[in-house]
Amino acid sequence: MFDAKTAPYAALLLRLSLGLLFLAHAGLKYFVFTPAGTEKFFASLGLPGWVGVLIMAVEALGGIALILGFHARIVAILLVPDLLGAIVLVHIHAGFFFTAPGGGWEYPAFWAVALIALALIGDGAYALRPAKLAHAPIAHASIAEG
Repeated sequence: MFDAKTAPYAALLLRLSLGLLFLAHAGLKYFVFTPAGTEKFFASLGLPGWVGVLIMAVEALGGIALILGFHARIVAILLVPDLLGAIVLVHIHAGFFFTAPGGGWEYPAFWAVALIALALIGDGAYALRPAKLAHAPIAHASIAEG
């Protein structure tokens, strides 16, 4: 069942919450770990330190784009590799549950799935600039409205 009246607001809620989470995550790297500390952490993973600063910028800009609804479907897909990288490089060794020491991969995996869900359902209400995919025609006869 698909409710065409409330679905845009569900997408809006998902978009806003994901955007705020990305801003918080980027803020953690900037204000708590500091850019220098973030570079050092990424270097400890075997990556060039500057990748940490790049990821910090991607998360901040991606969060802002999601909040504003600026090509949110595309931005959501572009942010998925950030979380997959966090799973593979950092959290996979701690097990599944995020409460494990070092934080397992449960939370970033759910976050990635939520981004994919947003990309599939669309930008939602009050999007600054909806992605073109959001305007694709829908076969209304096949949608059960309740």
